Amino acid sequence: MGTYLFWLLGAVAVGVLGYTFRTSLSIIFKKWYGEFTKEELIKYVLLGITFALIIGTYWTLRALKDTILTQYIIGFGKEAKASKQIFLALAKVISLCLLFPIVIGYSKLVDKYQKHKLFYIIGGIYTLLLAAWTLIFLHPTLGLGIINPSPWNLQGWLFYTFVESFGSIIVTLFWAFTTDISDPQSAKRGFALIYMIGQLGGILMPKLGSLPKELGTTNWIVVAICTLAVLLIMGMIYYFVTITPKEQLKGYKAKEAHKFTEEPGFFEGLKLLVSHKYLLGIFAVLSIFEIIVTVIDFNFKTLAMASFNDPAALNAFLSSYASSVNLVAFICLVLGINNIQRWMGIKTALALVPLIIGGAFLMFYLYPNVVVLFYIMIGAKAINYALNGPSLKQLYVPTSEDAKYKSQAWIESFGSRSAKATGSFFNMTKAALGSNMYFFIALVATLGLVGFWFAIAIYLANQYNKAIDKGTIVC
Repeated sequence: MGTYLFWLLGAVAVGVLGYTFRTSLSIIFKKWYGEFTKEELIKYVLLGITFALIIGTYWTLRALKDTILTQYIIGFGKEAKASKQIFLALAKVISLCLLFPIVIGYSKLVDKYQKHKLFYIIGGIYTLLLAAWTLIFLHPTLGLGIINPSPWNLQGWLFYTFVESFGSIIVTLFWAFTTDISDPQSAKRGFALIYMIGQLGGILMPKLGSLPKELGTTNWIVVAICTLAVLLIMGMIYYFVTITPKEQLKGYKAKEAHKFTEEPGFFEGLKLLVSHKYLLGIFAVLSIFEIIVTVIDFNFKTLAMASFNDPAALNAFLSSYASSVNLVAFICLVLGINNIQRWMGIKTALALVPLIIGGAFLMFYLYPNVVVLFYIMIGAKAINYALNGPSLKQLYVPTSEDAKYKSQAWIESFGSRSAKATGSFFNMTKAALGSNMYFFIALVATLGLVGFWFAIAIYLANQYNKAIDKGTIVC
């Protein structure tokens, strides 16, 4: 009898403790992210899981694209001479040119199909292409067994562009879809939660980069796993649309809808972008960040390439970097960095980032070695994902459908890639300028860009707040 009583009291105690913990966790969660309804919470958790798969796949491929470019084009260790490292900068320029028709094709699909169905179409295309890359990398002469790095090995250039396009199109499509079904208040709560859950994918999946080294094989196995991950992304979208209540699939509705006088076309998003200061401001913020980080990233990657002698070791290092970026971003979000925006406003959140990135670049200028650059890149990328990313995505809420789907595609693709190309053009001058002059010009230019970025951030926040207060759209 005493034993049964002991277990009964124990069960009651566990229940009380569990309820207390759950209640406390609920209070902390509400304090950190805001009041969610049950349906709203499920909605953003499912979107977060989907984003985790997207981010995990992208960061895994992102680390791999640099390794494969090095293996096919540049070479490792002593072979990675300064004259060949210019190809790392050139790859960003080439990918920008090749992305142009891809974005045009994406814009055409946006006109023809329901937005969630785009995931099945575009996801299906990337699944087939990833499967094709897996077979290419297994090929005895075209594959990863190649031992003579050369700029004529087209596989390196094409795979690099393929991964860049995945990051542009799939991530853009996800956020266009998400902003389209979110109102400003739920976006404040939900977007930070999506980013936090998404970082888990970025922490865990890049660990796959160490598989080839552990299994004694090549990186084809990583590409094969990413193929399956894209199939899971499509499955999650189907599940989300199927179970989510219709009222949760409705977004911001302005009092006066924006109407276009022209028929939608290939360049509708671009026309809208260049005709509105608000969208140009978002373009500028994204571009300035990418220009600054591209300069740091180039020096980080070239030092890393010269430090490793085989593809498996380099990919394991870059995969560790990818996981670390997302881990730091995750910790920032768990600790409530999103509350800067919730409590102090979107203006403070947007304006803080250029100051942080400017400080990071100053550290890069003072200590340009691979270890310091490793941590600078982690910090800069993490702050961008944890603070800048959710705030920038919110800026699309009070915009038209064309701005969300088409202009955002141009901004994310060409804003990001053209900025990387601009930074890469500057990186190509390093040998001609000499290290001292190269770093000095980079510092002066960065300080000027940071000041411009700060002013644009204030303008964007003012326009956003004005539109939300009046219940209208900006463009």
